[in-house]
Amino acid sequence: MKRPGHVTSGPYAPPPPRRALHVVSGGARLHTEIHGPEGAPAVVLAHGWTCSTAFWAPVVRDLAADHRVIVYDQRGHGRSPAPGPGGYSTTALADDLVAVLEATLAPGERAVVGGHSMGGMTIMAAADRPALRERAAAALLCSTGAADLSAESRVIPLRTPEGRRRAHRLMLGSRAPLGPVSPVTKAALKYATMGAGSSPEQVEACARIVHACPTGVRSHWGRVLYGLELTGGAARLAVPAEVVVGTADRLTPVVHARRLASVLPDCRRLTELPGLGHMTPLENPGAVATRLRALVADHVAGAGSGRNPAGTSAAAGEESCGQAPGRKTGAESGARREDGKEKGEAA
Repeated sequence: MKRPGHVTSGPYAPPPPRRALHVVSGGARLHTEIHGPEGAPAVVLAHGWTCSTAFWAPVVRDLAADHRVIVYDQRGHGRSPAPGPGGYSTTALADDLVAVLEATLAPGERAVVGGHSMGGMTIMAAADRPALRERAAAALLCSTGAADLSAESRVIPLRTPEGRRRAHRLMLGSRAPLGPVSPVTKAALKYATMGAGSSPEQVEACARIVHACPTGVRSHWGRVLYGLELTGGAARLAVPAEVVVGTADRLTPVVHARRLASVLPDCRRLTELPGLGHMTPLENPGAVATRLRALVADHVAGAGSGRNPAGTSAAAGEESCGQAPGRKTGAESGARREDGKEKGEAA
């Protein structure tokens, strides 16, 4: 009997939604879930390549006590059917995010939007959409990049960028089945996507989700990621934004996060999480939820009064990490760690 595409017990199991619906975006039907109390400030989350709504489970559990959390399966993932041959593109990702925002938010309501990996790319792809500008109060870009992913990735640690491009092109476009979730496949997945300190429970949860993604869907979206160029979208994302990355991320290494921080028009904070890999919302859901809470408190009307849950002052939270005249980037001035200390300070 085939196991479900997620764990079914413990903190990494998806909680039951208050409401589930299908959002129609062009020809796509997107499985969408709403968690948390009606009328609470809204957070909309987009997952990454080969994942599903289940990926956000521990973050949803944290936020849903006092936030309305909206998650959806990207087309072809989870319970959203695969599109036709022409349905894989960054334009389609942007269409889908806008459709979810319009279907789940009340007239005039704004939300914090968060995206992990391909979900962050979804937000960048939608930067020019009027609906995103009207609906997004702020954005969290988590473990993601805007361009040239295959040259920077360290999953296959070849010495030259061209060698890495060729090797990762084959990896991203592969239709080879991942096989059953086993000690061997979990070890491989942990190496590629997670930090060395990830717990067995976290690795199991991640493996169940990733292995459930259909091989054709994985390959089609992998080819989109290989040719990704969203630097212009990142530069036009005209909302307050934060960037989160694990320092041991092999898929989208720290260089991508620092580059994003330098081009975002209104980057408020770059958080580098020591020792974490690519799957930061699973590896440290509390850190990701804290940054989402801070963005809600600071930028969603009626959600707070300038309170910063990370323990820094409101003024510090307003510090730009982009390349404004006379200012250093977040990477140059010292990215904040999960514990709130500057890099180089004693823990």
